[in-house]
Amino acid sequence: MNLARHLLLSARRLPGQPAVIERDRVEHSYAMLARRTLALAGALRSRLAIGAGDRVALVMHNNAAYVELLYACWAAGAAAIPVNVKLHPREIAFILDDAQARVCFVTDAVDGAAIDAARSGGATTFIDVDSREYRALLHEPPADVAEVRTDDVAWLFYTSGTTGRPKGVMLTHRNLLAMTLNYLADVDAAAAGEHLLHAAPMSHGSGLYILPNIAAAATQLVPASRGFEVAEIDEILALVPKVKLFAAPTMVMRLVDGMKGEPKGLKSIIYGGGAMYVADCLRALDRLGPRLTQIYGQGESPMTITVLPAAEHLDDHDGRRMQRLASVGRAQTGVELAVLGTDDRPLADGEIGEVAVRGETVMRGYLNHAGATATTLAGGWLHTGDLGQLDAQGYLTLVDRSKDLIISGGSNIYPREVEEVLLRHPRVREVAVIGVPDADWGEVAVAVVVAQPGAPPPERELDALCLQQIARFKRPKRYVFVDELPKNANGKVLKRELREHPAVSPRR
Repeated sequence: MNLARHLLLSARRLPGQPAVIERDRVEHSYAMLARRTLALAGALRSRLAIGAGDRVALVMHNNAAYVELLYACWAAGAAAIPVNVKLHPREIAFILDDAQARVCFVTDAVDGAAIDAARSGGATTFIDVDSREYRALLHEPPADVAEVRTDDVAWLFYTSGTTGRPKGVMLTHRNLLAMTLNYLADVDAAAAGEHLLHAAPMSHGSGLYILPNIAAAATQLVPASRGFEVAEIDEILALVPKVKLFAAPTMVMRLVDGMKGEPKGLKSIIYGGGAMYVADCLRALDRLGPRLTQIYGQGESPMTITVLPAAEHLDDHDGRRMQRLASVGRAQTGVELAVLGTDDRPLADGEIGEVAVRGETVMRGYLNHAGATATTLAGGWLHTGDLGQLDAQGYLTLVDRSKDLIISGGSNIYPREVEEVLLRHPRVREVAVIGVPDADWGEVAVAVVVAQPGAPPPERELDALCLQQIARFKRPKRYVFVDELPKNANGKVLKRELREHPAVSPRR
């Protein structure tokens, strides 16, 4: 079934129910959202010649138009490409070119350099959602919802790979329907009258959770700041009932430390995208009450690998509560979870291996990367690249990331991408980028540099080089200069040893 039909079903059942609210700007009922969505779908087809299999990019900050554009793409039979606006302009241009995006919708707050770079990247038409041109699209005759196959791509989710080049994860209507059902079964029994607050980017996890909440006729609530502002969230929780939001652990702790009032309007916080330390989790539970649900997933199985429900944050019937809080929970409904050895066979409980998943939530593959698809989906399993262990009760604990992924403030940083940039400096001989624990961000990137003989490169030059090539959030927070990098007999850098180096460990 086309995902757009979920919106139409909710509009038919509860036409007057608030569907989308952007504070201080917009409020649409379900009937209005459905009308706008079908008009946009008609405009995509008639004015912009978008049809089945075409791709439409959304390079947008959080706003009410995000919701109607997602569903308009699906109603027209096209795939949506939500793009992180924090990416470097060159990265945005690469994504639009790689995806062959026919149309790109933008917000006026997006960096003009990003749009200029994207114009040369392959997208043919750019439309600002605050423009007269966009408003004209809303007056087109409504379209009928396109018939799609369940394996047609609905969402093209770009995630960086260890090579430093982003890869387009092809998420189908089937995948996102399975994700929707998993959410409603395991994570949050959504209902009309509840508000999903989009304080995290709608291009990622928060946006994916639009789907189950639209299916349940809940309200999408976009803050006036269009982002995460503790004071604003504090105000919202005092005024708005039944609020839930998706947040990275660092965001949860900023809320815990910065909230002035009591969270009386808060229904739940669904957290993921990084490690939540047990001490932090206990402090958050003490401040927020039994309102925390943890999920573990990745773009290739969106938000749907494991779950630690709110009740299980508190349950200590067997004396293992602390172990559960240190885990990422148990497999979500319909998801088969295993820890595999080097021979791709499941390991016994307690043994450490690669986390693998299979089920209806797993991606169709990577766009334009048949080799990477075959490797990642070898043997019918999604190989996550994360190392973990299962206990006898089926709870998964992550122990390391085999791909050296750094998650800082909920955003992914892939070390090799940063290393390749830093190695362009003539004074850098070798470099290894690692993640180290940080109280504010969860992890931060630290670059361990071996300089060429003579004076080391000035840190300001390394910063400038990064800012020219990659997004600001990927830039190392610190540079450590050493005489040599620890390596094994095959010449591979031993990043585990680097993390234990006295010059690298977090400053106290």
